[in-house]
Amino acid sequence: MAGYRVLIKPSAVKEIESISSKQDRRRIVSRIGKLAEDPRPATCEKLSGQEKYRIRQGRYRIVYSIADQELAVFVVKVGHRKDVYR
Repeated sequence: MAGYRVLIKPSAVKEIESISSKQDRRRIVSRIGKLAEDPRPATCEKLSGQEKYRIRQGRYRIVYSIADQELAVFVVKVGHRKDVYR
């Protein structure tokens, strides 16, 4: 299987940069990088009513969409679990 390109919205980059813990930021970036190999890991869940998925990384959630025709993953939102779905 060919690898997917991972594209991150500028607003999601700002959300990652605003996370205070350097260790959490590193884990989130690593998790996003793994989406290039497998955009639908066993731990992902499809969001109801949307064509988006989410994966968990500790207290944070990564919300993304997949374009299979373009072999691309678009990270649209990264945030704490209490705020990310608003």
